[in-house]
Amino acid sequence: MRFVIVSGMSGAGKSTALKMLEDAGYFCVDNLPVPLIPNFADITYNPDTKVDNVAVGIDIRSGESLLMLADQLSELEERGMQFEILFLDASNEVLVKRYKETRRSHPLAHGMRIEAGILLEREKIQFLREKASYIIDTSCLLTRELKHELEKIFVENQNYSNFIVTILSFGFKYGIPTDSDLVFDVRFLPNPYYIREIRHMTGNDKPIKDYVMASTKSYEFLDKIEDLLEFLIPNYINEGKNQLVVSIGCTGGKHRSVTLVNELTKRLETLPYSVRNEHRDIQKDTQRKVTE
Repeated sequence: MRFVIVSGMSGAGKSTALKMLEDAGYFCVDNLPVPLIPNFADITYNPDTKVDNVAVGIDIRSGESLLMLADQLSELEERGMQFEILFLDASNEVLVKRYKETRRSHPLAHGMRIEAGILLEREKIQFLREKASYIIDTSCLLTRELKHELEKIFVENQNYSNFIVTILSFGFKYGIPTDSDLVFDVRFLPNPYYIREIRHMTGNDKPIKDYVMASTKSYEFLDKIEDLLEFLIPNYINEGKNQLVVSIGCTGGKHRSVTLVNELTKRLETLPYSVRNEHRDIQKDTQRKVTE
């Protein structure tokens, strides 16, 4: 049996995660009073209960009783009851944006600015983050991507790294992605845009990929970036970082950057981290032509 405690920052996706776990066959209880956790564990671990997997949502809504959680978890460990902690997180900027979009107030704000409530919450639940078995930063994750990460951990039982690498393609004429950690410019490579027969295609199409990768500079670039990331990522992890956004840009974000993001993603998939890619501007030229 798996006993999972789902926690994290308000607005980071805890309710969504619980619904996904419920769809995956977990018996889910949200906002269980902290003093009841040992009794609830006794019930679920009882073979007569016939419950295979359990997920319990606990967060800042528990109020002052949250202070008791560390002792309750220690009690479970002393009694030999195994549990896992899933911690959902997001950047302060993203959390503020989500609260503004939903027009909800932060549970700890109490008349203060939303960001003040977020900072106070971080302080109060830091002990859970430090004890977490899995940390998922949802700042850049789509709902389907969060579901994929949860399925890997709690359904497919795959090994999971708390470090997420996002490889992002973009077009410089649309601006550099604001959440980038590392930005690379590949406009030095031959541009397929000037080949009329393939101009309408993208880096996801074989003719564009073949054209871009025909240049030895493309392979040299990938070799150097792969080597750099293999060096940087362990050092970022040692500093407490849990995600990295690597942005690769060309002029329009449709040809060269898309090809190289796809190729770099394939290379990094062999590393023990969660790697995903995204093409921010791949359809923007098409959208602009339709509306003009």
